[in-house]
Amino acid sequence: MIAVVILSAGESRRMGQPKALVPFPDILIQEQAGTTPAPIAQKTFLEHLIEVTRHPRVGMLRVVVGPHAAEIRARVKLDESALVFNPDWQRGQLSSLQAAIRSLPAGQIEGMLICLVDHPLISAGLVASLIKTFDRDKNRIVIPAYRGRRGHPVIFPRALFEELLAASPEVGARAVIHAHAGGVVEVPVQEEGVLLNLNDPESLKQIPNLK
Repeated sequence: MIAVVILSAGESRRMGQPKALVPFPDILIQEQAGTTPAPIAQKTFLEHLIEVTRHPRVGMLRVVVGPHAAEIRARVKLDESALVFNPDWQRGQLSSLQAAIRSLPAGQIEGMLICLVDHPLISAGLVASLIKTFDRDKNRIVIPAYRGRRGHPVIFPRALFEELLAASPEVGARAVIHAHAGGVVEVPVQEEGVLLNLNDPESLKQIPNLK
C-alpha cells in the first residue's frame, strides 16, 4: 500500500490566503493518459491533488495542516483520520513530513507519495507513472524530471522513513535524497507543472503558459 501525503501546513503569507484553498483559474491541463485536455475549474489546489492521487495502489491519505487547519477542514470534505495537525509547522516542510510519518500505521505502508500543495499542476497519468516505477523496486526514491530538472511529487520507500524522522530541519528531506543518490530513479515527464511553485498571486499568471 502507498500513502499519499499532501503537505499543506504553511502560513501562505505571500499568497494572501491558504494555498490549499486557492481555486484553479479556468485553464486546461493536458492529461498525460490521453490526448484530450481536461478542464479544471473552481477546484482548489488541495481538491485537485486529492483527485489526481487516487490510484488502486493508494490506500491512505494524509493532509498535513497548520495555522489554517480550521479553514481547510471547513472547506474541503475529508475524513478526520486524513487530517494531521502539525504543531511545529513553523519549523518548515520537514516537520510536516515527519508528522505525517508518525501518523501512519506501522508495517502497512510500502512508500509515501509526497505532494506539496503549492505544486498542484500534476495529472493522474503522471502519478500513475511514478507509482508504476516505484512498484518495480520498492526500495528506491522516485522523482519526476522535466527536461532534466527534478520536481514534485516524490515517492519515498518505507526503508527511509526512519532517516526522514531523524533528518535535520535545516537540510530537510533533500539530505536523505543526497545520501541515497544511487537509489534515486528519475522518471522523465512532459508536465512542466512538476517544477512550478505556485506560492503567490503573480505565479498563478504562469499557468496558461505551461507546456
